[in-house]
Amino acid sequence: MNKKQFLLIICVLGSALMSCFSQGYSDQSPFWSQVRYGGAFGVGFGNEVVNIAAAPSAIYQFNEQFALGSSLSFNYAKFGDSRFTAYGPGVLAYYNPIRGLQFSSEFEQLRVHRSFGNNFPDLKEDYWLSVLFIGVGYSSGPVTFGIRYDVLYNEGKSIYADPWMPFIRVFF
Repeated sequence: MNKKQFLLIICVLGSALMSCFSQGYSDQSPFWSQVRYGGAFGVGFGNEVVNIAAAPSAIYQFNEQFALGSSLSFNYAKFGDSRFTAYGPGVLAYYNPIRGLQFSSEFEQLRVHRSFGNNFPDLKEDYWLSVLFIGVGYSSGPVTFGIRYDVLYNEGKSIYADPWMPFIRVFF
């Protein structure tokens, strides 16, 4: 991981933490009282494998059923000598037709930088990847868990191993 990637991680996590602390003010305007903050963070380790992901998000809760927002995603992975970094913005929409049930759509436009290690030092890829997840989940308080499917999945380009992905989402 180079200095630029490390600084990007620090900035993303710092802005997410600052957003969480800023919610404590009681003199917020009506608009800001409807904004909720959250997102996801993940770390995975294995035999010569490291994966770090952060996706802070903010949504505007229009009413009890509908919310719209945005996110910023960052993902770094190392598999032996191969590495990739992916980052970019996203748009989120959540619909709760009844209590406990949530339908979601999440669009991400990711910039992917991939290198294939010492065996192929000149083989590198830089490209844009569009991801569109359609999901369904169970909500209880600030937590939603469920499954989502990437309808734009491309096996040769995707940073995800499979178009199906379980999720846990938290918004405060």
